Amino acid sequence: MSEPIVYLNDRFLPASQAKLNIYDLGIVLGATLTEMTRTFRHRPFRAEEHVARLYRSLKFSGIMIPLTPEEMLARTNDLAEANCKLLGPDEDLGIVHFVTPGENALYAGSAGSAGPLKPTICIHSFPLRFEMWRHLFTEGAHVVTPSIRHIPPQCIEPKMKNRSRLHWWLADKQSQAVDPRAITLLLDLDGNVTECAGSNFVIVKGKTIISPSPRNILGGVSLQTVRELAPKIGMEFIERDFQPYDVVNADEAWLTTTPYCMAPVTRINTTPIADGKTGPWFTKMLAAWSDHVDLDIGAQILGSA
Repeated sequence: MSEPIVYLNDRFLPASQAKLNIYDLGIVLGATLTEMTRTFRHRPFRAEEHVARLYRSLKFSGIMIPLTPEEMLARTNDLAEANCKLLGPDEDLGIVHFVTPGENALYAGSAGSAGPLKPTICIHSFPLRFEMWRHLFTEGAHVVTPSIRHIPPQCIEPKMKNRSRLHWWLADKQSQAVDPRAITLLLDLDGNVTECAGSNFVIVKGKTIISPSPRNILGGVSLQTVRELAPKIGMEFIERDFQPYDVVNADEAWLTTTPYCMAPVTRINTTPIADGKTGPWFTKMLAAWSDHVDLDIGAQILGSA
């Protein structure tokens, strides 16, 4: 079988040859801006929006790269086309973009005096292993709120998708002590629900989808898809602060995310949400999303597509 390709800096090369220097500030400082999209039937889904958000993050961070958004999107599509040829017809790709400030060989620990830098630009992909998430569709997700809190927006702007994530690693260790399969749901300093490491989190009350305040979360492209589909199935979408108390007493709760689109949340901190089963609104929303992308998402995850 042929090897997948990676776009690194200014060229495509085999994945086994794609390497980062140990002095790269993405490694030394965790200074990395990133995006992830996926394919449906081997076609990238809303890649334009992911690339546009990446460039907004780069502008805010003061990182200038030689590629235009249109060139980045073209390279993304070229990579997806090449690497999807290595997949079966029922498989799909996750596509990752990341950009770092570049290498600082003068003093690797310096955060602010690196001198002129050449940013590192990478696009790579991997087959989506749907078996990793099947239990979310058969059992529902269990979210746990550890003692570690979400980094306040006054410290890091949450609209930037980044990999400065040591706090998530530490939080996951606490959550997994409760349940090895738990998904961490962080609260802010005031006890409001924010987001999970790789997904947004919403609750349902009546016919209303309630998302946390946008000031405290990354506004995910998958969350935006849910917002757009909501009126089509007779639901309202609002944003406001809420707390674990509201999650416990919600009718339903969902995760929204790129790899598996959405999943039901059936427990929080070991307490069942509603009857602890997948709710009817989730089923309707997943069906609407499946129609939107012309693929049965649930069947793909469960291996019965």
